[in-house]
Amino acid sequence: MKVSHILVVLIVCAWPLNYLYQRQLGAVSFLLLAIFFLVISIKEMKKQKQAKKTKKIDSEKAHPQKFK
Repeated sequence: MKVSHILVVLIVCAWPLNYLYQRQLGAVSFLLLAIFFLVISIKEMKKQKQAKKTKKIDSEKAHPQKFK
């Protein structure tokens, strides 16, 4: 996810989360933010795994193993 998209989502959600906080429901807003950042981190981990896998495949194609 792009940083600009993350910032837009956080800015748009700031008012409702502040409203929950003002109504003594800060735990709900904290939970929602935690879930949001969890989803973002899972997406980033998937991207890194995919990049690592393709890099490994490319390196194997470039340097094939020689058997004796």
